[in-house]
Amino acid sequence: MKKVIEIVDVIDTAKVYAELSDANSGGICVFVGAVREFTNNEEVVALEFETYEAMALKEMGKIADAALARWGLNKVVIRHAVGEKSVEEPVVIVGASSAHRDACFEACRFLIDTLKETVPIWKKEKFKNKTVWVSAHP
Repeated sequence: MKKVIEIVDVIDTAKVYAELSDANSGGICVFVGAVREFTNNEEVVALEFETYEAMALKEMGKIADAALARWGLNKVVIRHAVGEKSVEEPVVIVGASSAHRDACFEACRFLIDTLKETVPIWKKEKFKNKTVWVSAHP
């Protein structure tokens, strides 16, 4: 399978290497986004993610297809978690494998940046004294 596209409850970072591994790949790059402890000097208790799953999967598929074509990748993984996530917990993982490292490095950046710009995923930041819905886009 050239691409893995999923919305999940829990991100399993350990299985991504096997999903991206390929006899024709000399490079595998993976980016993991996690919940950080502070946002704008405020302590984060948790983040909560919601999505319109059918549309999100469709958009994630388009991103994967674009990366596969643009960089001649062997495999792509795009996976985003939904639900409430604690500090340090992974919420998104993207990865690419290719014959050479430059392609997978560039593709990983494209995968995460484009996901954040186009995929309908919403984020609620939970702080000690308040809760705020924010755009998941940069």
